[in-house]
Amino acid sequence: MEYFLIIISAIFVNNIVLAQFLGICPFLGVSNKLSTATGMSLAVCFVITLATLVTYLLNMYLLVPLKIEFLQTIAFILVIAALVQMVEIVLKKVSPALYQALGIFLPLITTNCAVLGVAITVVTKEFAFVPGGTLNLAQALVYAVATALGYGLAMIIFAGIREHLALSDVPKAFKGVPIALISVGILALAFMGFSGIV
Repeated sequence: MEYFLIIISAIFVNNIVLAQFLGICPFLGVSNKLSTATGMSLAVCFVITLATLVTYLLNMYLLVPLKIEFLQTIAFILVIAALVQMVEIVLKKVSPALYQALGIFLPLITTNCAVLGVAITVVTKEFAFVPGGTLNLAQALVYAVATALGYGLAMIIFAGIREHLALSDVPKAFKGVPIALISVGILALAFMGFSGIV
């Protein structure tokens, strides 16, 4: 049952973008087209999941035993940077078109606070719906994947809305960024409706 609660909570109730407001820069920057948003969502999903695995193990077996937990943020950023470099190299080789479409936002995954936020949340936050309050490795990975899916869901929904808005008759004062911000605000309100579930 905890796994179900972790998944529902991470995707809908505490959506990393729409409820916690982390990772907004790439969310707004890459969500112009559905294909680009999907590619970015997959890249972020991969990085969040792998970063959570590596940082959890690094924290559990190196930082805590040596009593150097104060280095968590620096160590986690280094791990995330290395993983993003790996994703960048793979994307450049496998899908040059997607690599070009993501542009500057791909290296920005390194500084995407959503990725770092998930890694830090897993090792520091107490979860009320998990016995003992802390996550084991399997629960941490489920939380990471669910959070990444929530990020991707928000990104893809928002990209669809933006594509539709590009074809709509929007008043001149609201064209571009203003209508995008209004739309994401309404989308965030819709996601807040899930907060009564968990």
